[in-house]
Amino acid sequence: MASTITPTLSPSCSSSTPKGKYEVFLSFHGPDTRKRFTDHLYHALKEKGIHTFRDDKTLKQGEYISEGLLKAIQESTYVIVVISKSYAFSKWCLIELAEIVRCKKEMRLIVVPVFYNVDPSDVREQTRSFAKAFVKHEKDPKVGMKTIQTWRAALTEVGSISGWNLEADRSEAVTVRELLARYLVS
Repeated sequence: MASTITPTLSPSCSSSTPKGKYEVFLSFHGPDTRKRFTDHLYHALKEKGIHTFRDDKTLKQGEYISEGLLKAIQESTYVIVVISKSYAFSKWCLIELAEIVRCKKEMRLIVVPVFYNVDPSDVREQTRSFAKAFVKHEKDPKVGMKTIQTWRAALTEVGSISGWNLEADRSEAVTVRELLARYLVS
């Protein structure tokens, strides 16, 4: 019998969150975590019978983010956002994150951040690598200031959510087990 995820964050979310097409949507910057933490997490979720969306396609420079990807966010119950040092350098990650935050507000999507070798305050305040990413985006003529403000607000929002802080010396496997134990019911 498959496990189900039990919302433990907010009673108002648990009572009104509809069951979506996916139980979990994984948001991550591929080059940083795809073959490490995110892969461990994805396979652990699959082993528990949890229907999980993980985009395995590589988005190429200049391509638009897939409507299917945005729809998968909208059709999910939970989103686990794995925020790494170069997460904000990816326009696609930021577009995805903005949609996640919109769905969190409008559809009561439950968001669980994993801060992968980053301090949550750097995410909230866009300091260190996040500041460097925005310097890059602000120089891009294809990215407007309204978009940048939306991305900054999304990072601030997610950086303010209590999540998992995975530091370099912490076992990824242990973190995956703890994350699943907190949010799963057998």
